[in-house]
Amino acid sequence: MGPGVTWAPIIRLGELARGPVSLDLAPDAAARAAIAQDLDLVALPQFTAKARVAPWHDGVVLSGRFAGVVTQVCGVSLEPFDQPIDGEFEVRLVPAGSPNLPGEDGGELTLDLDEADPPDLLDGDEIDVAAYVVEHLALALDPFPRKPGVEFEFEDPDAAQASPFAALKTLQDRNRN
Repeated sequence: MGPGVTWAPIIRLGELARGPVSLDLAPDAAARAAIAQDLDLVALPQFTAKARVAPWHDGVVLSGRFAGVVTQVCGVSLEPFDQPIDGEFEVRLVPAGSPNLPGEDGGELTLDLDEADPPDLLDGDEIDVAAYVVEHLALALDPFPRKPGVEFEFEDPDAAQASPFAALKTLQDRNRN
């Protein structure tokens, strides 16, 4: 996020010694504008999240929900429009050298699509909760947004234009004359 934006909920691992930590996140207008810019949105008029950070083996599990409204540009009409968005997330984080990191024993790493994602590596003793929330917001965005009710209209080409080579043939015929 840009300079001067103060929405950065950070949890230190030591804070979890007393048990899980719950957070209600509601970035202010400046933070929402910075998030919108980072995610290539027109705007982020509303956004809130609830997160919980709890001990898990030798690391932590970060889970929660987010909801809001994003303003995107329609891929068909090129008009901006508002769209509600929400989602859930769960991320496990472990320190370097953890036996819970996949492939740390030198064995082969196998992935099962039905299982939870492998844990992320903790970088230090701080967890940037806001970064994980924004990452999951980005994953929930429609990469090809379409304003409700807008349809892509496909024009049926003439028989002469049915093939992309028909235009080349027309040009070739013109050059011969």
